[in-house]
Amino acid sequence: MQKRKLVRVLEGESVFPPPVWLMRQAGRYLPEYRATREKAGGFLDLCYNPDLATEVTLQPIRRFGFDAAILFSDILVIPDALDRGLHFVQGEGPKLTPIRPDEIAALDPSRGETHLAPVIATVGRLREELPDETTLIGFCGAPWTVATYMIAGHGTPDQAPARLFAYRNPAEMETLLYLLAEMSADYLIRQLQAGADCVQIFDSWAGVLDEASFEAYAVRPVARMVEKVRAAVPGAKIIGFAKGAGTLLNTYREKTGVDAVGLDWSVPVSQAKELQKAGAVQGNLDPLRLIAGGKALEDGVDRILENLGNGPLIFNLGHGITPEAPIAHVEALLNRIRTAKP
Repeated sequence: MQKRKLVRVLEGESVFPPPVWLMRQAGRYLPEYRATREKAGGFLDLCYNPDLATEVTLQPIRRFGFDAAILFSDILVIPDALDRGLHFVQGEGPKLTPIRPDEIAALDPSRGETHLAPVIATVGRLREELPDETTLIGFCGAPWTVATYMIAGHGTPDQAPARLFAYRNPAEMETLLYLLAEMSADYLIRQLQAGADCVQIFDSWAGVLDEASFEAYAVRPVARMVEKVRAAVPGAKIIGFAKGAGTLLNTYREKTGVDAVGLDWSVPVSQAKELQKAGAVQGNLDPLRLIAGGKALEDGVDRILENLGNGPLIFNLGHGITPEAPIAHVEALLNRIRTAKP
């Protein structure tokens, strides 16, 4: 069988029209997702139920025929495996028991394999049920982003609690990030061994770090993960998405070793073209253009294709699709990409 289109791009090949998938493509904008989530009960119940997690992962593939499916789960399953009291509050998002510096040394990663076994079962099911041509993407949260939620106990506008924690407790922060990198790498290895074609590391809060902290907390832990994953799965394909990293992305690929750099919508196409010279880029349509539709959507798609379509590109949004996105606009997006002329 010929290699799947998205994998070919991760290997540096230019493919036109480019493969396309959308972050959070299994989500609340789809009525079938809302119905399945209702059936599951809580959000975590959905994540840990292989039958239902498989179903919601497949829903956008059936409806739109995306080139890739991304495992349905959450970046906070690792702290959940560490027994940090994870729960989701309607309208507020995730809540955890905030971790103190003196608690970090006692964290026990031994529950990880058993606790995350249902997610690995979902990966195996998906590889069996997906169409042959569809790439299966596994994922995890990056250590820094996961740590920000563990420290504050919830999301904050600029993750100041985690940044202060790092400045005041650098040794404990390093210990926490090392533990999360080790656990997350093991988790990605298991996903790849279960059938994922590639994996993505989501560093949703990389953009709040200054230059020195970015190197210490966003680059080094991810570089360690990439090294460990490839030692276990030679040639493993990895996408790194450091949202908001701006000009710091210019060395992110080189220093971490990821195969593709995910771009948020604020990254200029001029910078994206420079990044593309070293390999694949992924992105980076503003999710609000998808809500707006019409000319705003068409102009955004065309600009990305015109500037990045001649190199290795995975078309995606610059962040996750939102519940307000009309299904008709997703269909228009895909039609615009698939009927584009090189």
